[in-house]
Amino acid sequence: MGSMSLAQSMRRCFSRGRSAADPGFWEATAGDERAQATVEAAVLLPSFLIVLLLALQPICLLYTTSIMESAASQAARLLVTGEDVDDESVQAFVMRRLAAVPDVSIFHEGGPLERTSGTAGAVGVSIEGTVKPLPVLGAFASAFGETNAMGDVRLRVEVSYDGRPSWLEGGYGDWISTWG
Repeated sequence: MGSMSLAQSMRRCFSRGRSAADPGFWEATAGDERAQATVEAAVLLPSFLIVLLLALQPICLLYTTSIMESAASQAARLLVTGEDVDDESVQAFVMRRLAAVPDVSIFHEGGPLERTSGTAGAVGVSIEGTVKPLPVLGAFASAFGETNAMGDVRLRVEVSYDGRPSWLEGGYGDWISTWG
Protein backbone atom coordinates (compact mmCIF):
# COMPACT_ATOMS: atom_id res chain seq x y z
CA MET A 1 0.00 0.00 0.00
CA GLY A 2 2.98 2.28 0.58
CA SER A 3 3.96 2.05 -3.09
CA MET A 4 0.53 3.23 -4.27
CA SER A 5 0.54 6.62 -5.93
CA LEU A 6 -1.66 9.48 -4.74
CA ALA A 7 -3.81 9.23 -7.88
CA GLN A 8 -4.42 5.51 -7.31
CA SER A 9 -5.30 6.10 -3.67
CA MET A 10 -7.72 8.91 -4.62
CA ARG A 11 -9.41 6.65 -7.20
CA ARG A 12 -9.80 3.94 -4.60
CA CYS A 13 -11.33 6.33 -2.06
CA PHE A 14 -13.69 7.95 -4.61
CA SER A 15 -14.83 4.54 -5.80
CA ARG A 16 -16.01 3.85 -2.23
CA GLY A 17 -17.98 7.07 -2.21
CA ARG A 18 -15.59 9.16 -0.07
CA SER A 19 -14.94 12.75 -1.02
CA ALA A 20 -11.64 14.62 -0.86
CA ALA A 21 -13.23 17.01 1.62
CA ASP A 22 -13.61 14.12 4.09
CA PRO A 23 -10.84 14.45 6.75
CA GLY A 24 -10.44 10.69 6.96
CA PHE A 25 -9.39 10.57 3.31
CA TRP A 26 -6.29 12.70 3.83
CA GLU A 27 -5.37 11.05 7.15
CA ALA A 28 -5.43 7.59 5.56
CA THR A 29 -3.31 8.75 2.63
CA ALA A 30 -0.82 10.62 4.83
CA GLY A 31 -0.56 7.67 7.22
CA ASP A 32 0.63 5.43 4.39
CA GLU A 33 3.16 8.06 3.30
CA ARG A 34 4.49 8.52 6.85
CA ALA A 35 4.95 4.80 7.33
CA GLN A 36 6.89 4.57 4.10
CA ALA A 37 9.11 7.51 5.10
CA THR A 38 9.80 5.88 8.47
CA VAL A 39 10.91 2.65 6.84
CA GLU A 40 13.10 4.52 4.34
CA ALA A 41 14.70 6.51 7.16
CA ALA A 42 15.30 3.33 9.16
CA VAL A 43 17.22 1.89 6.22
CA LEU A 44 19.01 5.00 4.97
CA LEU A 45 20.06 6.64 8.25
CA PRO A 46 22.40 3.84 9.42
CA SER A 47 23.84 3.57 5.90
CA PHE A 48 24.50 7.31 5.80
CA LEU A 49 26.14 7.24 9.24
CA ILE A 50 28.44 4.37 8.23
CA VAL A 51 29.53 6.24 5.09
CA LEU A 52 30.12 9.37 7.19
CA LEU A 53 32.16 7.37 9.68
CA LEU A 54 34.25 5.81 6.90
CA ALA A 55 34.97 9.27 5.46
CA LEU A 56 35.77 10.86 8.83
CA GLN A 57 38.97 8.95 9.65
CA PRO A 58 40.82 9.68 6.38
CA ILE A 59 39.84 13.35 6.67
CA CYS A 60 41.29 13.48 10.20
CA LEU A 61 44.49 11.76 9.02
CA LEU A 62 44.90 14.17 6.12
CA TYR A 63 44.37 17.17 8.39
CA THR A 64 46.92 15.92 10.94
CA THR A 65 49.46 15.09 8.24
CA SER A 66 49.10 18.49 6.59
CA ILE A 67 49.62 20.32 9.91
CA MET A 68 52.66 18.14 10.66
CA GLU A 69 54.12 18.78 7.20
CA SER A 70 53.54 22.51 7.47
CA ALA A 71 55.21 22.64 10.91
CA ALA A 72 58.18 20.60 9.66
CA SER A 73 58.59 22.84 6.59
CA GLN A 74 58.49 26.02 8.67
CA ALA A 75 60.99 24.57 11.14
CA ALA A 76 63.36 23.53 8.35
CA ARG A 77 63.14 27.01 6.80
CA LEU A 78 63.83 28.53 10.20
CA LEU A 79 66.89 26.31 10.64
CA VAL A 80 68.22 27.16 7.16
CA THR A 81 67.66 30.90 7.29
CA GLY A 82 67.85 31.65 11.01
CA GLU A 83 70.92 32.94 12.77
CA ASP A 84 71.89 31.39 16.11
CA VAL A 85 68.86 29.09 16.28
CA ASP A 86 69.02 26.44 18.98
CA ASP A 87 67.13 23.15 19.19
CA GLU A 88 64.89 24.17 22.10
CA SER A 89 63.56 27.25 20.33
CA VAL A 90 62.89 25.25 17.13
CA GLN A 91 61.13 22.54 19.11
CA ALA A 92 58.97 25.14 20.89
CA PHE A 93 58.23 26.73 17.50
CA VAL A 94 57.10 23.37 16.08
CA MET A 95 55.03 22.52 19.17
CA ARG A 96 53.17 25.82 18.80
CA ARG A 97 52.40 24.94 15.19
CA LEU A 98 51.30 21.42 16.17
CA ALA A 99 48.84 22.88 18.68
CA ALA A 100 46.48 23.28 15.70
CA VAL A 101 45.90 19.52 15.83
CA PRO A 102 43.10 18.79 18.31
CA ASP A 103 44.09 16.67 21.29
CA VAL A 104 41.62 13.95 20.34
CA SER A 105 42.73 10.37 19.73
CA ILE A 106 41.44 10.24 16.13
CA PHE A 107 43.68 13.21 15.31
CA HIS A 108 46.75 12.63 17.48
CA GLU A 109 47.82 10.21 20.19
CA GLY A 110 51.21 11.76 20.82
CA GLY A 111 54.67 10.88 19.71
CA PRO A 112 58.26 12.03 19.65
CA LEU A 113 59.55 15.06 17.86
CA GLU A 114 63.00 14.71 16.39
CA ARG A 115 65.26 16.92 14.37
CA THR A 116 67.90 15.62 12.05
CA SER A 117 70.55 17.67 10.35
CA GLY A 118 73.08 16.91 7.67
CA THR A 119 76.27 18.46 6.42
CA ALA A 120 77.08 21.49 4.30
CA GLY A 121 74.05 23.48 5.37
CA ALA A 122 71.49 20.75 4.69
CA VAL A 123 68.75 20.59 7.30
CA GLY A 124 66.06 18.00 7.87
CA VAL A 125 63.13 17.98 10.26
CA SER A 126 61.16 14.87 11.08
CA ILE A 127 57.90 14.79 13.06
CA GLU A 128 56.32 11.53 14.10
CA GLY A 129 53.07 10.75 15.88
CA THR A 130 50.35 8.15 16.18
CA VAL A 131 46.61 8.21 15.59
CA LYS A 132 44.10 5.87 17.19
CA PRO A 133 41.74 4.55 14.48
CA LEU A 134 37.99 4.63 15.02
CA PRO A 135 36.58 1.33 16.34
CA VAL A 136 34.88 0.36 13.08
CA LEU A 137 38.06 1.02 11.12
CA GLY A 138 40.45 -0.64 13.57
CA ALA A 139 40.49 -3.84 11.52
CA PHE A 140 41.54 -1.88 8.43
CA ALA A 141 44.09 0.35 10.22
CA SER A 142 47.01 -1.05 8.27
CA ALA A 143 45.48 0.40 5.09
CA PHE A 144 46.08 3.91 6.50
CA GLY A 145 49.77 3.30 7.10
CA GLU A 146 52.19 1.57 9.42
CA THR A 147 50.72 0.47 12.77
CA ASN A 148 52.31 -0.11 16.17
CA ALA A 149 51.70 -2.97 18.62
CA MET A 150 48.55 -1.29 20.01
CA GLY A 151 47.00 -0.91 16.54
CA ASP A 152 47.60 2.85 16.32
CA VAL A 153 48.47 4.26 12.91
CA ARG A 154 51.94 5.80 12.76
CA LEU A 155 52.25 9.15 10.97
CA ARG A 156 55.69 10.41 9.97
CA VAL A 157 56.60 13.55 8.06
CA GLU A 158 60.13 14.38 6.89
CA VAL A 159 61.18 17.65 5.31
CA SER A 160 64.72 18.57 4.27
CA TYR A 161 66.23 21.65 2.70
CA ASP A 162 69.65 22.46 1.38
CA GLY A 163 71.11 25.59 2.88
CA ARG A 164 72.68 26.38 -0.45
CA PRO A 165 71.24 24.95 -3.69
CA SER A 166 73.61 22.81 -5.75
CA TRP A 167 73.01 24.89 -8.91
CA LEU A 168 74.16 28.11 -7.23
CA GLU A 169 77.75 28.91 -8.18
CA GLY A 170 80.16 31.27 -6.48
CA GLY A 171 80.08 32.71 -3.02
CA TYR A 172 78.26 35.56 -1.33
CA GLY A 173 81.07 38.00 -2.24
CA ASP A 174 80.79 37.06 -5.93
CA TRP A 175 77.06 37.77 -5.91
CA ILE A 176 77.51 41.13 -4.21
CA SER A 177 80.16 42.18 -6.71
CA THR A 178 77.94 41.10 -9.61
CA TRP A 179 74.73 42.76 -8.41
CA GLY A 180 76.07 45.43 -6.10
